Amino acid sequence: MPKETATQAKKAGEAVQEGLTDLKSKGVTEITAELRRLLADTFALYLKTKNFHWHMSGQHFRDYHLLLDEHSDQIFAVTDEIAERARKIGGPTLRSIGDISRHQRLKDNDEERVAPKEMLAELATDNRALTRYFRSAHKTCEKYDDLATASLIEIWIDQAERRSWFLSEIVQGL
Repeated sequence: MPKETATQAKKAGEAVQEGLTDLKSKGVTEITAELRRLLADTFALYLKTKNFHWHMSGQHFRDYHLLLDEHSDQIFAVTDEIAERARKIGGPTLRSIGDISRHQRLKDNDEERVAPKEMLAELATDNRALTRYFRSAHKTCEKYDDLATASLIEIWIDQAERRSWFLSEIVQGL
């Protein structure tokens, strides 16, 4: 693409960003970068939660299996909210599994066998980490006065804290 055409395309993209929201272009860029990382981490946590749901075993199989199914449904619902928020303000979002892997901060677990207690403890730790990431993104939203994204993040923080609480309470009793 010739340089002039590329510059025009970039300006058109910036105009779209500014036309969708009253947020400044720099704010949209920073906020959507945060949302992209959050989306990658949320997908990583979703898949790990489903992995552990599918591979759960042991004495409390039914209870843990159902709990992780409930958690994974809640986490998956957040993925669409994150991606749509990024698009609403004119920013890009993730496009592939490779894109997820480039942006995620939460670590995958590819182990063939993981004991139920370790599964639940790892998910509790990951939910706490996700909560920290949400709080960091919230600060970026505050910096640019993006109340709508900040409000959504507050809900996601509460959900992640609840999941952490449930998982931690179970692990303590094992």
